[in-house]
Amino acid sequence: MPSTPIARRRLASLALAAFAAAAAGPAHAQVKWDLPAAYPASNYHTENLVQFAGDVEKATGGKLKITVHPNASLFKANEIKRAVQGGQAQIGEILLVNFENENPIYGVDGIPFLATSYAESQKLAAAQKPALEKLLAAQGMMLLYTVPWPPQGIYVKKPISSVADMRGLKWRAYSPATAKIAELIGAQPVTVQAAELSQALATGIVESYMSSLSTGYDSKTYESIKYWYDTQAWLPKNAVIVNKAAFDALDKPTQAAVLKAGADAAARGFKLSQEKNEWYRKELTAKGMQLLPPPPKLTADLKQVGTVMLADWEKKAGPEGQAVIAAYRKP
Repeated sequence: MPSTPIARRRLASLALAAFAAAAAGPAHAQVKWDLPAAYPASNYHTENLVQFAGDVEKATGGKLKITVHPNASLFKANEIKRAVQGGQAQIGEILLVNFENENPIYGVDGIPFLATSYAESQKLAAAQKPALEKLLAAQGMMLLYTVPWPPQGIYVKKPISSVADMRGLKWRAYSPATAKIAELIGAQPVTVQAAELSQALATGIVESYMSSLSTGYDSKTYESIKYWYDTQAWLPKNAVIVNKAAFDALDKPTQAAVLKAGADAAARGFKLSQEKNEWYRKELTAKGMQLLPPPPKLTADLKQVGTVMLADWEKKAGPEGQAVIAAYRKP
């Protein structure tokens, strides 16, 4: 033990400094979050995520750093929701329709011809939001924001004029809804996620699928398929979800920064989706794809598929799902 006054004062000063450092440490410690995403770094959804992460870091003075992991590099597309729910990732981006088998509420924006424009997509998102937030909250998560994909059309290797021309085709199914479409049109469903689509097309595992121009560009579909029919069947949404415990552990100013950056990303992403849809249209045309209006018979056939799928969805979703549809259809 120190015996002189000088030694005792020195020890007291060191102890006080150590205490101050310990007290200040947590206040300035950087919190790190991982954000797994399923799409390439060049996709507008991912670019929007990177800007969101940058906005959060800037707004918090570096207190919260979010690292985006694109192209299913951290978790596969269908694993991201479980990773966020279980706390393996604090935040993640999912395609909502992928989880319709878990609960029909997730799949409402995958019903063909229910919402076929950006304005209708926005209205459907607003109608779905209360039920979606309740569903995620029960699983220990919160909804931060959503961004739509462009309208969905049909990629196919040969010209088609009706659903009958699609029977037997090897059809990419990436969600319960697209698998159901395959069943109703007589195609052969093959489960292929976005990160694996290029290879599936190149090897002939997939001959046809329904998606946006964005997916066709990202996956270089134009190297294997030359026709795309602009059916504008639906606009599925990506959702950014957050582990609620991780969010609650943030201080109030950091929480506010995350919410503000999320709201900005939602508005920016909605605009980006529309702008990029036109850009993809020009790029795919330049690469030799024929972007065609659907023949009347094909449209009529697909609308029949949509009617069947809506009735099926409402039956599975029950009163809560029916309330979502009623809210959407309210003038």
